[in-house]
Amino acid sequence: MDEIKVLAPATVSNVVCGFDCLGFALETPFDEMTVRRISERAIRIVHHDGFGLPTDAEQNVAGVALQALINATELDHGFEVEITKHIKPGSGIGSSAASACGAVVAANHLIGERFTKLELVELAMAGEMLASGSRHADNLAPCIYGGFTLVRSTEPLDIVEIDFPPLYATVIHPQIEIKTSEARAMLPKDVPLREAVRNWSNLGSLVAALAKGDYGLIARSMVDTIVEPVRSSLIPKFDELKAASLAAGAIGGGISGSGPSVFMLSITHETAISVERAMHAVYSETGIPFNTYVSRIGHQGVRVA
Repeated sequence: MDEIKVLAPATVSNVVCGFDCLGFALETPFDEMTVRRISERAIRIVHHDGFGLPTDAEQNVAGVALQALINATELDHGFEVEITKHIKPGSGIGSSAASACGAVVAANHLIGERFTKLELVELAMAGEMLASGSRHADNLAPCIYGGFTLVRSTEPLDIVEIDFPPLYATVIHPQIEIKTSEARAMLPKDVPLREAVRNWSNLGSLVAALAKGDYGLIARSMVDTIVEPVRSSLIPKFDELKAASLAAGAIGGGISGSGPSVFMLSITHETAISVERAMHAVYSETGIPFNTYVSRIGHQGVRVA
């Protein structure tokens, strides 16, 4: 095989109380990526979208991740990557993770599946380091594994797959820019022990609730008193969005990654659509352009098209 096309899904990270460690994959939207072998031991990047992302492999997250893969092998060839992004950069739903993960998963297929999923996440972290300046895998892990994942540790990398019941996500992406580096810089450096314990408790109960399929406990567990209160100030009408979504039947939600996207979880597709209508009603008053997505939580990560 000399060429392969893959679909790399959007992801939601943090999931309210799981800062930098918890995430899940969506079925849509996703990026389309075609990766092919080239005789030169180099990386070429071609973009078929209007986002103006760099084509210099050293400045592109897919290129950096592929270089990490090449460095970890004795390949005598390189890769060309064609990318059509449907996950807007800076949206807070794992755009950079999709590029990095799609590239390494596709290349791994072309070289005979030499790397495990865990090793692929490790390679993709090189791209995420370029994008955000830190080695975190809360978007990368669900993008490769699918479903819900917990990153227990990054050094050494340890990823836990979490069972979960049927769930649907409604995501709204206001067309405003929030830089991940700036959103991280505004977080408190010291956290009162009482608040830390509360977040640990909520994260533990959320993981247990997902595994048990306990929707009521999922709803009660999606509470964060450390990160969300700080970052929510960056998203106009965040409180109104959340209140309207809960009134429409969502069981809970919050900021996706560092924002500006906001996600809400629902038990049924019909409720998720009602939540989308509620989000539209709130944000139509702001004058800020926005996109919305309704998706089932995806069991698959990057997949062959």
